[in-house]
Amino acid sequence: MLPDVERFPEEIWGIEDPRITYVAELAKYAIVYTSYSRGGPGVSLALTEDFYSFERYGVVMPPEDKDAALLPRRIGKHWALLHRPVTTWQGAHMWISYSPDLRHWGSHKLILRARQGGWWDANKIGLSPPPIETDRGWLIIYHGVRPTASGSLYRLGLALFDSQTPERCVLRGDTWVFGPEEVYERQGDVANIVFPCGYTLAPDGDTLNLYYGAADTCVAMATSSVHALIDWLQCHGQPSCHEVDAW
Repeated sequence: MLPDVERFPEEIWGIEDPRITYVAELAKYAIVYTSYSRGGPGVSLALTEDFYSFERYGVVMPPEDKDAALLPRRIGKHWALLHRPVTTWQGAHMWISYSPDLRHWGSHKLILRARQGGWWDANKIGLSPPPIETDRGWLIIYHGVRPTASGSLYRLGLALFDSQTPERCVLRGDTWVFGPEEVYERQGDVANIVFPCGYTLAPDGDTLNLYYGAADTCVAMATSSVHALIDWLQCHGQPSCHEVDAW
């Protein structure tokens, strides 16, 4: 899949960071990606059955917005999209929006705020791979960005959202769970970054293969367990995020 500047001029500076979700109702894969326009990064959507031909919907969230993924099923009668718009209000936070047809989006809600101060996820956060549906809710792996004297440090944390009301945060971990440690994660084009956009689940439905960019130079893989991540979150997470009320 390459930029199609003639039909979609918002892709003039490239397309990047795709999050891919299989949508059983449509029997298609939804690719939500960043289209980099002259006005900044926006969120675009395409559907495909075979990864050879693509039905582009164009921009669904205008600049500046990115770090987006579609939930694999409707919530009630509506599709749900997680994304990260940037505003002038105290940093970059995660939002959810709803649509009846994948084209017209509304009911925008703030669901997870970047913290303030010296936190590992202060000022700027964003969704990493697409949400993982579990029997205890939507497991979210998100990245937090901490500015340092030598550049930004990207690490990963966990949050859990209600299965039927995904704007409601159930648990959020205070500490990060995965960060740059290996040489190939700490040294590269952009140092000290782990940035996943995708995952696969093994046939057991629990073993998680997490694919991530390391130092913006190579692609790496880490393995974990979905149940282990949720168990950790239940031990180390706060029971309520109060994100919607906070704004």
